[in-house]
Amino acid sequence: MKPNMGTIDRAIRVLVALIIGFLYYNGTIQGTVGLILLVLAGVFVLTSAIGFCPLYLPLRINTRKNAQ
Repeated sequence: MKPNMGTIDRAIRVLVALIIGFLYYNGTIQGTVGLILLVLAGVFVLTSAIGFCPLYLPLRINTRKNAQ
């Protein structure tokens, strides 16, 4: 697994995950949709932490600056 996510991509994912978490905690989103978004937020945080997005592989996307 070679990292395929750039710094800006990772920061945006963490920011979106924090917003989803806040909206769920605040009660703005709830129920099944809220749980699905929480799972998505968890995936965003995990992929940001490791710097690798498996969905980028088949789409041949690489947002790292020093991509080869």
